[in-house]
Amino acid sequence: MRTRYSSFIIGLAGLLGAFSMVMVGGCDLREVVEVERPFFKDPPAEALGFLGYDDQDEKLTVCGNCHVGQQAEWQFTAHAGAWAGLQDGGNAQAFCENCHAVGALGNPLTDASGWEATQDERYHDVQCESCHGPGQAHAANPDIDTAHPIASLSVGDITADIANATGCAECHQGAHHPFADEWAQSKHATVVESAAGREACQGCHRGQGVLAAWGVTDNYVEKDSPEHLAITCGVCHDPHNGENGGQLRRPVATVSVEQHLCAACHDRRTVPDPNSARGLEPHAPETALLVGDAGWFPPNANIDPGEIIATHGSEANPKLCATCHVNSFEVTDEDTGDFVFSATGHLFTAMPCVDAQGKPTTNTDCAISTAERSFDSCASSGCHATEDAAALAMATTSDRIQDLADDLFALLSIVDPNLEEAGGVIDPADPTFTTAEGAFFNYHLAEFGGDVYGGTAHNPFLIQSLLIASMDAVLEEYGNEGPGKLTRDLKQELQDVLDRMPPKGSIRPLVRE
Repeated sequence: MRTRYSSFIIGLAGLLGAFSMVMVGGCDLREVVEVERPFFKDPPAEALGFLGYDDQDEKLTVCGNCHVGQQAEWQFTAHAGAWAGLQDGGNAQAFCENCHAVGALGNPLTDASGWEATQDERYHDVQCESCHGPGQAHAANPDIDTAHPIASLSVGDITADIANATGCAECHQGAHHPFADEWAQSKHATVVESAAGREACQGCHRGQGVLAAWGVTDNYVEKDSPEHLAITCGVCHDPHNGENGGQLRRPVATVSVEQHLCAACHDRRTVPDPNSARGLEPHAPETALLVGDAGWFPPNANIDPGEIIATHGSEANPKLCATCHVNSFEVTDEDTGDFVFSATGHLFTAMPCVDAQGKPTTNTDCAISTAERSFDSCASSGCHATEDAAALAMATTSDRIQDLADDLFALLSIVDPNLEEAGGVIDPADPTFTTAEGAFFNYHLAEFGGDVYGGTAHNPFLIQSLLIASMDAVLEEYGNEGPGKLTRDLKQELQDVLDRMPPKGSIRPLVRE
């Protein structure tokens, strides 16, 4: 038993179970009271320095005696109820326990320790030390920085082999909860070195930069490292705070672009930027597309930003991006009904291509059909009656948008055969903005992500309207005879294309209130 004693500010000490209150003029005055009690109870030697709970019934960790703020927030996370969650789930197995208790999983320690070594109930739940590592040395000498256990936000080099997992990925993997397995195949796991190295881009392309942009000041191993951290679990998820679902640092259950987690990054170059070398191509325009703000709006198009929004961007879809891009579903064997895989949505792919068993893959060029893709998010969210209905709507609309995009591209190729190369009316290096450049941006908006599926899924009504309006504008601006203009035959070809389109106003928008 330690003989070290501590002072507590009683009032915060509701966590510690001792306080003194004095009423003066109707006000509560908290007193500083010297409480004589052991600073912590020595853990078993085989626990290898893990301290665990100070009071299990109150879910007070030894760490929480000092780190009161983190303790108070952690108590409301799923991690704080991890042990009970396992036992109450009806499928508790001994091999599951190490991920639901304090031990060597989730931190640098690799030897059997904590719950695994002692079976002591003080190590139930995923506590502070699960991520930070053993706290005994720090608790005994808290003023020595080298003894301060700091958590890592790295998950190890798991893009090649999940066996290399560290941190969160040590537990959040496997067929039943393959968060790390899927994440490792996603673009979030890839560091784009050119962007991560640029200060202006780090707020989305470098894990440390994202946290800094969001005002997160917590310490972690990689915080001051020159190495670029990917968008790992701990970048989007807050280990200490359960205020938002999934312990996310920002909510996803909101249609507010200003608050939504995904929108913090997926809402970048949404309109043409004549001052940028790549300003005629959108960059992460997804959220603005959903709410109808993305694109170049031709002056005579009678379309206003924010006027045309699809159901995907309305209150009918309360989670916006997350509904489709972070959709979880269970894959079972078609013949036997046996469990195969539990998709977590951490490929972050809407309508993912699937293999023969129905398991999502990283393939992106499969057909728009229920035989080759999962449309589970479309049907399970209630937006579409069935997966087949969603697939049919997607296929029909994307074909239509592809035809429009192809027609617009053909016209722009005539107006400026060099397209974005220097010297024509489409020239990113020339600060003079032209109608052709606006139309060129809308073409890229329809095709962002490499095909028309991105534009179709996020807001087909807006994309169709912008493409049609762009062709109208191109005809009006460049339709006269002469050098650099459209010939009479090409003008007629354009008019034929426009005649095939629905009349203006027939694509009825959802008007934002």
